[in-house]
Amino acid sequence: MARRGGLKSTYDPTQPTLWQRLDWLARRLVPVGLTLILLMMSVAPSRLPGFVHIAPMIALISIYYWAVCRPEVMGYGSAFVLGLVEDSLTGAPLGVGALVLLLTQAVVATQYKFFLNKPFLVTWWAFALVAGVAAVVKWLAVSAIYGTFVDGTALVFSTLFTVAVYPPFAWLFGRVHHMLFREA
Repeated sequence: MARRGGLKSTYDPTQPTLWQRLDWLARRLVPVGLTLILLMMSVAPSRLPGFVHIAPMIALISIYYWAVCRPEVMGYGSAFVLGLVEDSLTGAPLGVGALVLLLTQAVVATQYKFFLNKPFLVTWWAFALVAGVAAVVKWLAVSAIYGTFVDGTALVFSTLFTVAVYPPFAWLFGRVHHMLFREA
């Protein structure tokens, strides 16, 4: 379609508008942002002595949930950054959390079809397995970095606590998922 002066219009109806691109970006940033906020809240000082050592692994719950429900929302870059943030906030050796989250995401992503239309108890049971393996990988990585087997008692309690609090976090992420991606 020609304009006055013979110039062609640059409008292309097949290209998304600015608002559509911003909407797409926001829908992908909300899960990462929410995870970051929850992660910071989980390591905030509390009146419970030693809670930071057994705090639930929020980033692991989030990576698992989004890899099961909507893998395209939480990419490997997001998992890597969340892992580094988690390491920085908890004082863990830098890179251990990123390694665990990347491995978790890679393993769960390969099983995406398995999780389709499965009941909640199946995904919770699978999460318990993934959390247990993630804890062992984290313990082995930290032990290798320090050159000695570190005490894993706090990690065991953190893993059990993480598995126990998975349902309310899955519910929260489910609400966010529904709000962001419901079909209009």
